[in-house]
Amino acid sequence: MSVSTPRPVGSVDALLAGLGEQIDPELLVLALTHRSFAHEAGGTPTNERLEFLGDSVLGVIVTEYLFATHPDVPEGDLAKMRAACVSQRALAGVARALDIGQYLLLGRGETTSGGADKDSILSDALEALIGAAFLSAGLERTKAMVLRLLEPTLAVAASAGAGLDWKTSLQERSAELGLGVPVYQVEHTGPDHARVFTAQVLLGGIVHGQGTGTAKKHAEQVAAQQAFASLAGADAADGAPTARASSNGGGSTASAEAPVNGASNQARRRVRSGA
Repeated sequence: MSVSTPRPVGSVDALLAGLGEQIDPELLVLALTHRSFAHEAGGTPTNERLEFLGDSVLGVIVTEYLFATHPDVPEGDLAKMRAACVSQRALAGVARALDIGQYLLLGRGETTSGGADKDSILSDALEALIGAAFLSAGLERTKAMVLRLLEPTLAVAASAGAGLDWKTSLQERSAELGLGVPVYQVEHTGPDHARVFTAQVLLGGIVHGQGTGTAKKHAEQVAAQQAFASLAGADAADGAPTARASSNGGGSTASAEAPVNGASNQARRRVRSGA
């Protein structure tokens, strides 16, 4: 790869810190190069081969993890859990938490159409970064990176029956606990071409989750994920993992480590009392 290869927009230090792994600089740029940029640049290599590699590495890591941590789950259910964990939606959520969109090399048309926040482009870039990490650091270190990045997703894989469509999963879990139908309240700020949406999800009039994103559906999904995590924490009475996601740019943001308005504690009381 030529030393004159264009660099991604912005410093990649924050991205590498989020990944928690050092990646060969040329492989890093390649992993972030979308085919739309390569086409306009006259044949620059794209991230598609790294994506192919990363997809396979990711599959092995997640399959081994689920096999080891769910010894009594039959093959068919393991396959469903794996599909949920490596789905485009799930991987795009991780990519947004890392703010990968701001580092992508995209063509002008793709940039204009919002490519930096498309699930397909973000999930492909994350898989390419996993492939680059594998080539740079080897399997064991890449495994540690992947398990850390997917920790919230893996933690709820067994119960996320809707394939990590968090709104559907939350509705199912809320019904099981007798908490009623989730209600979403969404506000937006900014001009039409750069709107930021903030969503809150309420169960029984209590805010259980909040999320922010550049699209309404993304904000609602993050809010639902946070609420799902708070209910999982209530159900396990402090023993269940919590979901974490954050973003420094136009992606979705949330942190279930500090549930909104004490929602987790209130949910615990309701679950324990049978309300």
